[in-house]
Amino acid sequence: MKYKFVLVGAGSREFGPATIRDILLSDSLCEHDLEIMLMDISDRDLPKMQGYARFVAEKLGRHPRIHYSTDLEAALDGADAVVTAFEVKRYFYWAQDFHIPRKHGFLQIYGENGGPGGLFHALRNMGPTMDVAHAIERTCPEAWLLNYTNPLTKLSEALTRLSTVKMVGLCHGVFQGMKQVSRILEMKVDDLDARACGLNHFTWFQTIRDRRTGEDLYPRLCERERAAHWLAEWDEIALSRVLYRVFGLYPSPGANHIGEYIRWAEEFLGSSVLQFFYDPVDGHPWDTGNVPTWIYNLDENPTSVPLFPEGPLPRIKPTREARTQAIEPSGELAIPILEGVLCGEERQLDAVNVRNDGLIAGLPADAVVEVPASVDTEGVHPEVMAPLPTGVLAMLHPQTCINKLLVEAFDEGSRNKLLQAVLLEPSCHSYRSAVNLIDEMCAVQKDILPALEW
Repeated sequence: MKYKFVLVGAGSREFGPATIRDILLSDSLCEHDLEIMLMDISDRDLPKMQGYARFVAEKLGRHPRIHYSTDLEAALDGADAVVTAFEVKRYFYWAQDFHIPRKHGFLQIYGENGGPGGLFHALRNMGPTMDVAHAIERTCPEAWLLNYTNPLTKLSEALTRLSTVKMVGLCHGVFQGMKQVSRILEMKVDDLDARACGLNHFTWFQTIRDRRTGEDLYPRLCERERAAHWLAEWDEIALSRVLYRVFGLYPSPGANHIGEYIRWAEEFLGSSVLQFFYDPVDGHPWDTGNVPTWIYNLDENPTSVPLFPEGPLPRIKPTREARTQAIEPSGELAIPILEGVLCGEERQLDAVNVRNDGLIAGLPADAVVEVPASVDTEGVHPEVMAPLPTGVLAMLHPQTCINKLLVEAFDEGSRNKLLQAVLLEPSCHSYRSAVNLIDEMCAVQKDILPALEW
């Protein structure tokens, strides 16, 4: 069989190398006549990515055809799968997403996927995302679209509502939550069988079991969480621990993402004031072009407090260069899905983002939700989940309405629909501030946002 995979956004230093490695590490995919097409809007980094792909292929004894292009439709012609992950001037615009809503009084602790900043982040990426989807409809309508681009839920909503492509949204957030649980339980993450559902970056573990014995680990988690030092990994898990104590389920993936959807989360993210910190006397970064330092959270500091006094040494993340040099799987799920639908290898997936259609009771059928799934040649089979507690549903449901309104705002070019979405945001406190925020963001980001009118 011949298979063609297209990587849209292949010039990315994170996404490009990781996806290339995942493809070439797959024995079942590489048994076939394989073509890898690297596509981006700029060819600046594509020759380098092609060279990297050829290097990895040679190391692994693989023989795919590897090409690159800046022509979207030409790149997609005949594709069996399209994997997307792209961002334009990521940190430059994120600095605006983070700071401008705060300037207008919004209690937004982050600005990537939720909050008013997340709405504008989504609107910037929605146009290019739909361009890819419509090009797939024209050139390779049977191809699978596997999307990593953020804000994942909002873009997946646009894809399911405004296109006919076979789309699955993918994110490793649930695995981050599993790693947190494994550290609290002092177990290997591979020994956990944890099933979570909800919305991307706001999921809840309904069950946590020992994969070997089937033991319910929630009682042990309750005991260990109560014994853990409160300040340990504060920016990563303090909010999760409070939510677990109050609502009875452990959430995922971490405070900075979960907190985007909760009005009272600010006191549980110490790094909020440090994210893109700059002195306004020196000028705003979107005026000067000097983008300030990006900080994910304080727990990346290797001197963070351990969970338990006798606990292991603090974690230190490997550098991007080290991750690129190691020819190891990324842990992302695009390639396992393709091994299933194309090669017939049954796979269990921790999280996919798809239309709800009854998967999570209490959320709209046409909303995009995140649930576990299995995959085979018949396709992706999402898992119907047990009902969530009322309090959890009460936090999730407004976000499904916000996402729907945002897609309508994009589709209709309507600032009024966008205003409805902003006014529903938990961080919103003022009608006047909401209007002023929309007008300022539309002015500052006018070169990249879709046209929106009152």
